[in-house]
Amino acid sequence: MTWNIHGGVGTDGVCDMHRVLGLIRRQAPDILAVQEVDSRGRGSDHCGFTTLRGHLPGHAMAETIQAKDGAYGHMLLSRWPIEQSALHDLSHPGREPRVAIEAKIATPAGALRVISTHLGLRQRERYTQATRLATLVRRLEGPLVVLGDFNEWGWRGPVFRALAAQMPARTRHRTFPSRLPALKLDRIFCRPASLLGRNWRDSSGRVASDHLPVVAELHMPSGLQEAGAP
Repeated sequence: MTWNIHGGVGTDGVCDMHRVLGLIRRQAPDILAVQEVDSRGRGSDHCGFTTLRGHLPGHAMAETIQAKDGAYGHMLLSRWPIEQSALHDLSHPGREPRVAIEAKIATPAGALRVISTHLGLRQRERYTQATRLATLVRRLEGPLVVLGDFNEWGWRGPVFRALAAQMPARTRHRTFPSRLPALKLDRIFCRPASLLGRNWRDSSGRVASDHLPVVAELHMPSGLQEAGAP
């Protein structure tokens, strides 16, 4: 599941991490990428990093903006152990810092590589970021999921052009703005294509954030556990 939670601030202007967490609990994802996590000046009740960290045992954080009263960024969480994780800088000069989280997750069916990210608003910076993502994808072996908020406005934008050949399956749901979704900003890319199963968006999140979450079932290739995934 991937979801840009807008810092827990809903379309009603209210900051409420409890309703964000309520939707996550209803979907009960095994792997979760969350963007626009914010702990700056939130206190204990609505501190995004703290609230989410307690929901699933495995987690990796990208605090892209740090302040005296907290941090802002995104997270990757997993029900299963995260055996390895790394942060990859995707920042474009003069723009908001951007990072990709890379993780190797030990699922019951074998190792799954996952990259979660939140890309920039301008096409020029997304071109740079997508190129770096594609380089990272090429060096990873085995089943792979790349998910997050890609801020891709056009269907043939730089992210699509960079990843389409290497990540043959992707979700296609309109997720933004949440009250009347028109744009497919939030996606889950998969390799091989058979990895991506049934997928959907959760429209009950229309008040909790300005984005809707995207959820997908994954079908791990047979034989990974016996043969040993890379």
